[in-house]
Amino acid sequence: MRNEEVARVFDRIADLLEIKGESIYRVLAYRRATEEIRSYPRDVEEVWKAGELKLIPGVGEAIAEKIDELFRTGKLDYYENLKREIPESLADLLQVGGVGPKKAARFWKELGITTREGLEAAAREGRLRSMEGMGEKSETRILESLAALRRRETGRIPLGRARESAARLLARLRSLPGVERAEAAGSLRRWRETVGDLDFVVAATQSESVRRAIVEWSDIVRVLGQGETKVSLELQEGLRLQLWVHPPERFGSAWQYATGSQAHSVRLREFALDQGLSLSEHGFKRTNGKEILCASEEEVYSTLGLPWIPPELREDRGEFEAARAGRLPGLVEESDLRGELHTHSLWSDGTVDIRELAEAARDMGLEYLVITDHSKSLGMVQGLDEARVREQRAEVKSIQKSLGSDVRILHGAEVEILADGQLDFPDSVLAGLDLVVASVHTSLRQPRAQMTERVVRALANPNVDVLGHPTGRLLGKRDPSDLDMDAVFRTAAEHQVALEMNCHPERLDLNDIQARAALDFGCMLAIDTDAHHPDHLRLREYGVGMARRAWAAKHSVVNTWPLADLETWLGRRKGAVRRDRG
Repeated sequence: MRNEEVARVFDRIADLLEIKGESIYRVLAYRRATEEIRSYPRDVEEVWKAGELKLIPGVGEAIAEKIDELFRTGKLDYYENLKREIPESLADLLQVGGVGPKKAARFWKELGITTREGLEAAAREGRLRSMEGMGEKSETRILESLAALRRRETGRIPLGRARESAARLLARLRSLPGVERAEAAGSLRRWRETVGDLDFVVAATQSESVRRAIVEWSDIVRVLGQGETKVSLELQEGLRLQLWVHPPERFGSAWQYATGSQAHSVRLREFALDQGLSLSEHGFKRTNGKEILCASEEEVYSTLGLPWIPPELREDRGEFEAARAGRLPGLVEESDLRGELHTHSLWSDGTVDIRELAEAARDMGLEYLVITDHSKSLGMVQGLDEARVREQRAEVKSIQKSLGSDVRILHGAEVEILADGQLDFPDSVLAGLDLVVASVHTSLRQPRAQMTERVVRALANPNVDVLGHPTGRLLGKRDPSDLDMDAVFRTAAEHQVALEMNCHPERLDLNDIQARAALDFGCMLAIDTDAHHPDHLRLREYGVGMARRAWAAKHSVVNTWPLADLETWLGRRKGAVRRDRG
């Protein structure tokens, strides 16, 4: 069983326990274990074999025993008993916007609804309004949410899961005899937030033997197609693969072809035709039949008089015009990030203490780290009140003193934007923080006008520095809030508030389209991991990928700035440079 499969079992248990009405803390224990197992950098099965399950954050004695049972027997009695008590399909209702665990339980107990299909039929027939608190508008919202859910479930998988699987498959490809190079292509390489098939390009002098070795993999369910250069496969875990195998001298044209996007590749072929060339995965061909082979992508573009275009930009959204005019942006890179502005420690819902986070940031070469634990209204995650904020500041100072100058720890908070747009702390408390991330975690389904006014009001507060995960979406699980994004961008630009590009693969919020629009409004971005564990700091590659798709340059991202410049910006926003309180 892979990490994702194990995580899925515990995610389902948490859903069913929540519907059952179990203690929120018990549910959160399973949620935390799910998140840690899903993102754990090692194969959980190998960790189990080594007897080291308790090294995984969030995995205590009880959950370790359940993981052990899963691997030993292939099933979990606790889960099976829970499914006999509560229809498992009820958990699917939690994916429907506006349906929480209590409402799902009511649908089951009051109307006998246990499936999405049953819920849709009841809403269309007007039966939901017989329940207390439900009316015609509620039925309409549920039907709209079900339609949105179907649109999401198109067979594409989230980028995080795709990258995890691709890394494993690339290792297998590179280990095959005769393989000189193997690389990911397609929408995965372009960092699209969801991925259909996984695409790979392989360079090998004996391509036939490599293709034969690939189709003999033991976990292949079926071979969907096989030709001279391409193999299409389906694996047991449900993933579909497309693999191109070419000689090294043709690798560049094959990699460009397999990376896409289709719109970009069509434009590129049109440029080739204008110059009397035809372009395919094999390379260029002149009208007289003579070939131009390209071992690298750079050769493909230079043959047409173009600079190499980064894969994240290959969507036919102006990259050709920019390339021909010499205006391709110098895109932000992961190595440009000097600091992290959004992290959580054991003081709220993080899994390690401040020192461990700071040491991890230092070891990664970061110049600064901001601790931003939740504010008091989020009680279920131990949000801090004013007194605990003061206690935490003292701890930050103490840890800073012991760590020295290798990494600077800034004391901030992720402050809840309340339903009326007020902030969870008074201005007197906010002004004493080094940096304030303002976010929405509750009442995410407010009407558009109300939601927009709520966020805009928060942005106008001079103590707010960053708007955290601006739309509140969870990929494949929760739709974004209904916001007038132009109004949000306009206000953020006016008040110089940075907009977060949350790096967590389940969020990727802002997305690339929104981030590019924000840049057009003159906004600044912050690429933040929202880390709850040191390993999460490495998720920054996802935020960088999204930012590059948004055409973001280094200077547009505030946490690429040196600490002195960051502090000058923070101070200028308040009207005076902040004094060093550390």
